[in-house]
Amino acid sequence: MTQQKSSSGLAGVVAGTTAICTVGAGGENLHYRGYAIQDLVAGDCFEEVAYLLIYGELPTVPQLVAYEQRLISLRVLPEALKNVLELMPGDTHPMDVLRTACSFLGNLEPEGKQRDQYQIADRLLATFPGILLYWYHFHQNGNRIDTQSDEDHVAGHFLRLLHGEAPKPEWERAVNISLILYAEHEFNASTFAARVTAGTLSDFYSAITSAIGTLRGPLHGGANEAAMALIEQFDSPEMAEAGLRRMLANKALVMGFGHRVYKVSDPRSDIIKQWAKTLSQDVGDHVLYPVSERIEAVMQKEKKLFPNLDFYSASCYHFCGIPTELFTPLFVMSRITGWAAHVIEQRENNKLIRPTADYTGPAPRAYVPIGERPVA
Repeated sequence: MTQQKSSSGLAGVVAGTTAICTVGAGGENLHYRGYAIQDLVAGDCFEEVAYLLIYGELPTVPQLVAYEQRLISLRVLPEALKNVLELMPGDTHPMDVLRTACSFLGNLEPEGKQRDQYQIADRLLATFPGILLYWYHFHQNGNRIDTQSDEDHVAGHFLRLLHGEAPKPEWERAVNISLILYAEHEFNASTFAARVTAGTLSDFYSAITSAIGTLRGPLHGGANEAAMALIEQFDSPEMAEAGLRRMLANKALVMGFGHRVYKVSDPRSDIIKQWAKTLSQDVGDHVLYPVSERIEAVMQKEKKLFPNLDFYSASCYHFCGIPTELFTPLFVMSRITGWAAHVIEQRENNKLIRPTADYTGPAPRAYVPIGERPVA
């Protein structure tokens, strides 16, 4: 009998094949459909990466223009969805808002002959910023915002809805870069959850709802929020070093460092770090970015751990005026593209995903009728 490989958390287990993304353990091998992440962030916009992931190839200029216009046309929210967003409590976790809204939209606009998986992918990509910020503004200040805008790109659209004015070009560019970096990452937890759901032949919305619920967990999607909470504790690099050393001595978990796959470095980190530095200089920051660098230095020296994408994304988003509680939902607005691509790929050669488990319970034992069981 062949001995089956057992791995806690499926670490190192190959659970399928994909043509969408490769994530290399060396820290330099992140590619979306064959294109290096360093080259993709040098491109024009997140939308061309979204098109690449969902439709399989980079768009031509006419295709990209048409795609951007299609996404703009899909931004309007149904009135019934707005009503649901207004009924949600103001203290609802923003990820729960997106999870519920995605599921509810599946009731209003179900997948079927009139609406295929590509149309749903584009619809969710177009509506997630409006869904989140309609709820946010209604409960923050009572405003029912218009979820349409004349911004061509998701990054600019999100920032305009958030701040109520045209975004600063450097803010829009920074958010655009972050969306590209967060768009896809092979069989991560939320993507795998989406594929498991899709593998049961469930509908597209259910697969994405599964992914959102998985990303909600702080060990997956909440690390950028936790990193911001850590950074904001300290008023100087010296205080940060002392505080971090105390945390390490107490074996506290420091979010935003290391990675389940990367062993040397996260190729996305240096890219977003440069943007965090640029925005820090633009806003005249003399605390957050220096504190971040000192934390990075201590973690490298004491634990030999490198920052992952989440760590410098935190201060980058903060410098763009984005509230910390919206960091992970912004992750959703990017990763919907990768999730969609994986759901489509799973369906193309589907097989139910059903791993086995090592049983650690009692050995077989006889059933004792309730009347014959000894009284404790």
